[in-house]
Amino acid sequence: MKMQQFVVIGLGRFGSSLALELMDLGYEVLGIDRDEEVVNEMSDHLTHAVVADATDEEVLKSLGVRNFDCGIVAIGDDIQMSILAAILLKDVGIKTVVAKAISVLHGRALQKLGVDRVIFPERDMGVRVAHQLVTPNLLDYIELSKEYSIVEMNVPACLNQKNLGELNPRARFGCSVVAIHRDGSILVAPTAMDQLHEGDIMVIIGSKKNIEQFEEVINE
Repeated sequence: MKMQQFVVIGLGRFGSSLALELMDLGYEVLGIDRDEEVVNEMSDHLTHAVVADATDEEVLKSLGVRNFDCGIVAIGDDIQMSILAAILLKDVGIKTVVAKAISVLHGRALQKLGVDRVIFPERDMGVRVAHQLVTPNLLDYIELSKEYSIVEMNVPACLNQKNLGELNPRARFGCSVVAIHRDGSILVAPTAMDQLHEGDIMVIIGSKKNIEQFEEVINE
């Protein structure tokens, strides 16, 4: 099976962090930036890192970008360059294009160009931190849509040694526990008989309203 390959355009804080995490996950990563100093810093950590202008179609073709599985435009401070790079990645035939946006209008422009996924790192992080601040047991929060979310939540003492059948979150709150993290391992699709222990991490999916109701009850 061919290893998935990613090209990351723009090696600033977001781009370099993303590229390094993809490397840690075992994927091949080509990093592209116009700043030679930045590229030199990243060259020992990525599969390849090159100094190049990602708004030059011939340069992208010469780098073989069309053979990559996913292209990520991580340019945030120059909207024009971001849009041009996204257009070129689509034009050269890369399978999936993801782009960082710094404003709603920037995001809309990228979506209209056919970008497969638009990411708002600052906005999304702000939302996640806000939820963590107001919900003590909440570890992570991912918005799937305007209505639905996935959250990671610590199992509080009040649920210690209760099984999921007793808790019955789907019937009582309209949300589902889809996984349980415990002692470095993960139980996917737990059954009604699986027991919760204080300190476990529940992965819960459901509507925002239903998850909020579930959080309120277990935090009383």
